[in-house]
Amino acid sequence: MARVKRGNVARKRRKKILKLAKGYRGSHSKLFRTANQQVMKALRNAYRDRRKRKRDFRRLWITRINAAVRQHGMSYSQFMHALKQADIQLNRKMLAQLAAVDPDCFKQIFDQATAS
Repeated sequence: MARVKRGNVARKRRKKILKLAKGYRGSHSKLFRTANQQVMKALRNAYRDRRKRKRDFRRLWITRINAAVRQHGMSYSQFMHALKQADIQLNRKMLAQLAAVDPDCFKQIFDQATAS
């Protein structure tokens, strides 16, 4: 059986990991074994947090809408129910943006939702 030389493949694999670990502190960016552990951990966290980001933003939007609606004397859940009844199809991101940037426009939407 022929001898298999792995120098090239192994070097490429290690260089790839060390390139991903660039910017990490100390041996986490210099030594292959610790760099490999940190890269695996970073990729695992990045995967998890890409999903978590969506939940976090939704929570933020709901909080902002709730704060704006309470100034008009209503709770968030009552407001969302009123929007559904009035057939106003604005998502939470847009409502939160309006509440923060253009309170007058948000007030008009609020009045329209509560009128029906």
